[in-house]
Amino acid sequence: MVDTTRLWNKDDLKRMGEILREDPTRGWDNTWYTHILTISAIEDLILRYRQQNVMPWDAGEVQRPLQDLVLSGTLDLPRLGRALVPGCGRGYDASFIASALGLDVLAMDISPTAIQAAKEHLARAPQALSGGTIVFEETDFFTYSVSDDEKFALAYDYTFFVAIPPSRRPEWGQQMSALIKPGGYLITLVFPLGLPLEGGPPFHVEPDDYVEPLGDGWEKVLDKIPEVSSEHHEGKDRLVVWLRV
Repeated sequence: MVDTTRLWNKDDLKRMGEILREDPTRGWDNTWYTHILTISAIEDLILRYRQQNVMPWDAGEVQRPLQDLVLSGTLDLPRLGRALVPGCGRGYDASFIASALGLDVLAMDISPTAIQAAKEHLARAPQALSGGTIVFEETDFFTYSVSDDEKFALAYDYTFFVAIPPSRRPEWGQQMSALIKPGGYLITLVFPLGLPLEGGPPFHVEPDDYVEPLGDGWEKVLDKIPEVSSEHHEGKDRLVVWLRV
């Protein structure tokens, strides 16, 4: 497996930002097509990208802080109802949530290529889904709506918040408040910390940046440096969980 955690360098981020600024609507989908061919001049690394179809923002595995949170039983997370994972990518974390908590997961991404990759990954590794259900859907988080009886018991955000322009973070908070039912949880794995104030995506983020967009109606129930994390994520991530009240 390619160790993608080593591949977040300045040239990668600059090129990804250029692609997204050129076409904000289709930019994320374009990065799935083009990033393999532009992120590195090292021929053998490019070859491994092509062979394994891995993108620099694709961890290739379930995030360890998420695994630890769910399996440790630190919080009484829901085991009935629906879960939402915006910006799901290949769906490693979404599949884990469905399997470990038995929830019916809606994993969404604005990129049709990402959604296709997620479906193909699950088809190749159906054992990753041993409980619950999962649906991968190409849709826009910001325009998605549900009825009151369809609201989510849990949502999970990993690198979605940092991918959107900071000017849209209030919309992110409004949507989370609209989509998660009272008593539901929002798990935010804040990464990558320590980015420059200018530039993006990913855009600069601090754990407190989530507070104002969420507004009233939320209680922070967990805020910790992960005890377990990918080697190259250490010191760059933080796990914060919110309860909808």
